[in-house]
Amino acid sequence: MFKAPDGGQWSVSESCPSSSRVIVVVVVIIEVVVVVVELIIVVGVVVVVVAVVVVVVAVIVAASVVVVVVVVLVVLAAAAAAVVVVVVVVVVLVEVIVIVAVVVEVVKVLLLLLLLLLLLLLLLLLLLLVVVVVVVVVVVVVVVVVVVVIAMVVVLASFLYQLFS
Repeated sequence: MFKAPDGGQWSVSESCPSSSRVIVVVVVIIEVVVVVVELIIVVGVVVVVVAVVVVVVAVIVAASVVVVVVVVLVVLAAAAAAVVVVVVVVVVLVEVIVIVAVVVEVVKVLLLLLLLLLLLLLLLLLLLLVVVVVVVVVVVVVVVVVVVVIAMVVVLASFLYQLFS
């Protein structure tokens, strides 16, 4: 409702010529289409993020990696979901024709997820390196103990041989 010059009120239909009403209808239709497209893009991003997280979790479980890595993946998935939710809220609140900006934000989120996944892979490789080092140290210690025991047996056998011969 708008104030009329005489102090009364009138509606949009009374104050706008028919061509202006057509423009208003077209703008409203464009806004609805933009919101629907934005929501479709965001749902697509959520589906991609969930698919990536499911694949990564399946690979990690199949590779029998430690439970801590699964917890890290769950935290990363929650963070990714939070980022997507923040993007959705920002896109809906801004409500201007920002398809290009939404695409840029989606690319940024995907690049951030890729960076986080690469960091996770680096952490997994570091964990694998630590496990390999621990295994090598254990093997070396076992070999040294076996060699020392064999040497002691040889010395004892030599001593006993000399003692009884």
